[in-house]
Amino acid sequence: MRLYDCDHCGQPIHFDNRSCVNCGHRLAFVPELLAMHALAENEGEGTWHLVARPHHKVHLCANAAIDVCNWTVLADEPQAFCPACRHNRLVPDASTEVGLGQWRRISQAQRHLFYSLMRWNLPRTTREEDPEGGLVFDFLVDEVKEDGTVVPAMTGHEDGLIAIRAAEADDVTREQIRVSMNEPYRTLLGHFRHETGHYIWDKLVRDGGKLGEFREVFGDETADYGEALKRNYEEGPPPGWQEFFISTYASSHPWEDFAETFAHYLHIVDTLETARSYGISVEPRRHEELMAEVAFNPYKAESAEQLVAAWVPLSLAINSVHRSMGVPDLYPFILTPAVVTKLEFVHQLVHRNR
Repeated sequence: MRLYDCDHCGQPIHFDNRSCVNCGHRLAFVPELLAMHALAENEGEGTWHLVARPHHKVHLCANAAIDVCNWTVLADEPQAFCPACRHNRLVPDASTEVGLGQWRRISQAQRHLFYSLMRWNLPRTTREEDPEGGLVFDFLVDEVKEDGTVVPAMTGHEDGLIAIRAAEADDVTREQIRVSMNEPYRTLLGHFRHETGHYIWDKLVRDGGKLGEFREVFGDETADYGEALKRNYEEGPPPGWQEFFISTYASSHPWEDFAETFAHYLHIVDTLETARSYGISVEPRRHEELMAEVAFNPYKAESAEQLVAAWVPLSLAINSVHRSMGVPDLYPFILTPAVVTKLEFVHQLVHRNR
């Protein structure tokens, strides 16, 4: 994620900011420009214009009214919601403190996902545009029975419909699940990237004529999916899974392997862009093999190898910093040659589409 500057005063600003702490101007992300901008209100019009581009008029996403979203829509568009929020169908109850808090945290992760999708111009049709397979999100609340028993909502996907358990926005709940499932990493953004990976598979692999190439790298996806997941939960991953898969869940089925790989590709690219924006480089003394500088645009990388060459030293350094603070590793995963081959498949898929 890039570091931006306020158009009015030059103050450094961030992707999730709503106002400039220096000059007080309203800030928003303008999707068609893929950048944060300072806004000035057009009195009497109900619209805003960009300080740096006075003729560029926008209105705020309808979800800005409850501070759920900081994106804009072109003033002459009939849409009330921004390109991210218009994909939502079921959302948490904003009339409650818990629901509004969950929705704000969910939306933050969702906007980070859509930033990446838009950078590569990846498929993101709505259900209005594609009733059978458009991308749509349901953020589901848990069912509470009369006796107080909680039936957790399920996170999953089916033909472009992505369901995410709203309670995953609560740190305590999410951490309890992570520990109980023995996972090294679990975040809202990770859920969004993983589940959207299934949608991207539908659009670019299945419908894009890439099944043959996919099977050469990930295996035969026609293997029974339900049985594969059942075996994974009952028996765990196969011996030696670390050599071929980015995670234990990736080893359960080729579909999950692709979704996990897609998610990690986004993790790596977006984090490298952040490192580049801050000018972060790694130059350990007496260890030239661990030197790295993000001297390229990760969203325009030549290959997965180029990304990994920068990512491995950077993530090792940050992991060490985290350990010095007594917190878990930022990136507790190993990128083996087999995993890099899968990342290269995703890289080629994304960039061919772009």
